[in-house]
Amino acid sequence: MKKSLFISILAFALTALSPVIALHAQETPDQRAAEIEAQMTDVERLQMVRSTYARPGRTKNPLPEDAIPSASYTAPIPRLGIPALKETDAGLGVAWFNGQRHDGATGLPSSLSLAASWDPEVARSGSAMIASEARAKGFNVLLAGGINLAREPRGGRNFEYLGEDPLLAGTLAGESIKAIEASHMISTIKHFAVNAQETGRHVVNSRLSDAAAHDSDLLAFKIAMDIGHPGSVMCAYNRYNGPHACQSPYLLQQVLRDEWKFPGFVMSDWGAVRSVNDMLAGIDRESGEELDDRPYFAEGLLEAAGRDPALHARLRQATRNILRTMIASGLFDDPPQPAAIDFAQHAQVARDAAGAGIVLLKNEGLLPLLKTAQSVAVIGGYANLGVLSGGGSSQVQPLAGPVLNLPSNLENRRMMYQPSSPLAAIKTKLNSDARVRFDQGFSPTGAAQVAKDADIAIVFATQWMTEGLDAPDLSLPQGQDAIIDAVATANPRTIVVLETGGPVLMPWLDKVGAVVEAWYPGSSGGEAIADMLFGDVDPGGRLPLTFPASLSQLPRPMIDDTKDPKRDAGSQSHSLVGFDVNYDIEGSDVGYRWFDRQGLKPLFAFGHGLSYTDFDYSDLKVTGGKTLSISFTVTNKGKRKGKDIPQIYVSDRAGSAGLRLIGWQVLTLEPGQKSRQTVNIDPRILADWSSTERAWIVTPGLYRVGLGAASDKITLSAQAHLDDQTVH
Repeated sequence: MKKSLFISILAFALTALSPVIALHAQETPDQRAAEIEAQMTDVERLQMVRSTYARPGRTKNPLPEDAIPSASYTAPIPRLGIPALKETDAGLGVAWFNGQRHDGATGLPSSLSLAASWDPEVARSGSAMIASEARAKGFNVLLAGGINLAREPRGGRNFEYLGEDPLLAGTLAGESIKAIEASHMISTIKHFAVNAQETGRHVVNSRLSDAAAHDSDLLAFKIAMDIGHPGSVMCAYNRYNGPHACQSPYLLQQVLRDEWKFPGFVMSDWGAVRSVNDMLAGIDRESGEELDDRPYFAEGLLEAAGRDPALHARLRQATRNILRTMIASGLFDDPPQPAAIDFAQHAQVARDAAGAGIVLLKNEGLLPLLKTAQSVAVIGGYANLGVLSGGGSSQVQPLAGPVLNLPSNLENRRMMYQPSSPLAAIKTKLNSDARVRFDQGFSPTGAAQVAKDADIAIVFATQWMTEGLDAPDLSLPQGQDAIIDAVATANPRTIVVLETGGPVLMPWLDKVGAVVEAWYPGSSGGEAIADMLFGDVDPGGRLPLTFPASLSQLPRPMIDDTKDPKRDAGSQSHSLVGFDVNYDIEGSDVGYRWFDRQGLKPLFAFGHGLSYTDFDYSDLKVTGGKTLSISFTVTNKGKRKGKDIPQIYVSDRAGSAGLRLIGWQVLTLEPGQKSRQTVNIDPRILADWSSTERAWIVTPGLYRVGLGAASDKITLSAQAHLDDQTVH
């Protein structure tokens, strides 16, 4: 009887609720957002368009009990069922937030490592892992989706981004964003736009024509947004052709809203708001208001909106934009719940990701190492302790804490090492009777003495990069070039493993037998490096950016600077003297395109990377029409299973010369295995932007396509005719 009564009550309740459920099922996120916003007061709307920098000691009032120390917090509005926004930096893992939390998280390898994998599946699996950890900790917004092109190889945040090519960067960022949004979290793409250096980042003016921007930096954003559909866009600190990006109606209204039809919300970067009128330019939310000169929206927005109907209308629209994203991303219907985290499984995700991004730059028969090696010298890089990670807001604190946390020349920036020792991992691969000696690499003479009698010498070299500071040059710091030179002189069987935030110069290159680029390899980086060195994993990474042979090859051999005598290293003051950086020098020809245009030979080309086996390409077929369709056969000619990334470039577009990556495939083949691949090309990559037509225009004519293992190793070519086409 009780069971029957319960069923009856439940049925009545479901019947009573069914109109609401059905209404929500039929309504779009825009409709639901409009209904909720219409019931709000202006004070509640103001609450939605602000966020506090959720760092204890930085806020005027104590944080609410439900707030997590993190990048940002916006309080809930219970009477309308609006949940709080709890945001964390999460490009490489749930960030440690300047030591305010000590809960630990899994750290993925740097985004440059992801870009070096060229693999959408690596992007999806890594971002899904981060999202699951963030949800388990109570977050619902990930400040993840960094996509600024590496126009400046010395850029301090290049390790957070995805290289120099718009198609590669846009594709991998889009897949990362898609995985985050599929986890019912808001993903944020950043930093919009042309944000390429840290020097004077609050005052620098990025000069780049509209056409060139749409064929490079803006195209990367557009591709990523089309694939991933991020809920939010974060505008950048820098100026773009005059106005600051967060105060640019051109970027935020004309491009983002009017032309791209972006339905989500625009958040400022932390410390990028300058006036209540920024909302009229297109900002929907002031982020971390404590980092602005003053909390502009808190102090004057309501009063100003009361005087200005246009500003009041924007306040309402901004609120709807935020609510719409919260609904569309699942924050209302599937809020995060505390949960246990499978850190062991996540460590394997990080290990696989690191392995996929490691690039074998040079190998004269030294790799893979034999597990029967009897004498190995391991030198430098604190390889006895762990692996280096990049600094700044993306920093992830390991579960057990860092094994090394060295001071830097920037306040609140530490050189942190993840506790994944390459030395320990190497020892586990060798026979128990092998002799492994370690030297810190502080002295060239001492390092050479350790190396000279070893069968193999492995030097770990590091380059620490961080948000807020660009590298002065591309040399390895702290005299490491001299260490490598001394070791290689003492033992020609020397392998160099680089842990860097970008390209470096290699004056010792001809003296060493192998060079490995491991980037910042994350929580399981030591194990991933050892996997690759001993051949348990094929070195499947390919360079996502060019390694120049000298600074003189760059469009700007010196970093453009404010030349302000008051500027300290890493200063981000708004009061610095503004200055221009002329990106029109290279225009849309970033990185390898510039090297091709100038006829320059780099140290290592974009797309370069070696395998432990050999691949052959054959039977290239290209068909035209509205776009190009390209098919080819890949054969593993070697005796080992291996990973390959055949790359497709266009070199001539209806008489317009210039190299562009237009497609690729990632595949793993057994010895002797053949695979037929077909790639259909996004016509925007073949087109040129027309600022008059406000569209990408494909010029009709013959298009020459090349297939190869890197941008400088094109082995097959063919051509096909394309029809004219306009793509918006």
